[in-house]
Amino acid sequence: MTSVSSGKSSTIIRTERGLTIAGTRITLYQLMDYICAGYPPKLIHNQFYITDEQFNAAMSYIETNRTEVEAEYQIVLQQAEEIRQYWEDRNRDRLAQIAGMPPKPERQAAWAKLQARKARLAVSS
Repeated sequence: MTSVSSGKSSTIIRTERGLTIAGTRITLYQLMDYICAGYPPKLIHNQFYITDEQFNAAMSYIETNRTEVEAEYQIVLQQAEEIRQYWEDRNRDRLAQIAGMPPKPERQAAWAKLQARKARLAVSS
């Protein structure tokens, strides 16, 4: 764990997970998800259970080191997509097998009702 923020109490640290708000498991990349989606700062702050000091330090760090944080964020997004694709490929056959299984006897009535509703929605579209 390495401190990357100056001051008497480092708020942003580098861990094995990347740039993280000290004392939490919240990474700056999680904040970047909301920033890139266009959420206002107040809404982002309310999404995470952190203090005003932690939030302001994180936003300040992101603004001050925008190029570095965005470059690391793109790497994190790429890694997440590779992991998602790996598991999707790995589970494709099993998910198809599960989808092809008939419903359990105790769920057949609910299954029939669901299928009828889907059919009605398909017709009305």
